[in-house]
Amino acid sequence: MLEKGLKATATVVVTEQNTARTMGSGDLEVFATPAMVALMENAAMTAVAAALPEGSTTVGSEMNCSHIKPSKLGAKITATAVLTAVEGRKLTFTVGATDEQGIIGEGVHVRFVVDRERFMAKL
Repeated sequence: MLEKGLKATATVVVTEQNTARTMGSGDLEVFATPAMVALMENAAMTAVAAALPEGSTTVGSEMNCSHIKPSKLGAKITATAVLTAVEGRKLTFTVGATDEQGIIGEGVHVRFVVDRERFMAKL
């Protein structure tokens, strides 16, 4: 059952593969904003996965976030997502990311519940 308050975290370590330089979003060896967004989305997806009907999944449709502070190579990044609203198939999450020094990003993420087969048939 999809209810407000469902929560999950996702964690990654900053490596060369998820830096701004490697991902093309900048030219510094710091945690890339696209990597932070993906981690936040993963936490949101995970938060509701077990509560979905059989054959369903969620897809991201909107991310509004700020990347407040850089994180260096080797830093441990943890993203958290909390389900704050359920409106039919539309799910809204509060998302945030931290490293060992504190908050590095925060925002709001929207996902929609979809039937896997019907969604893929549209491609």
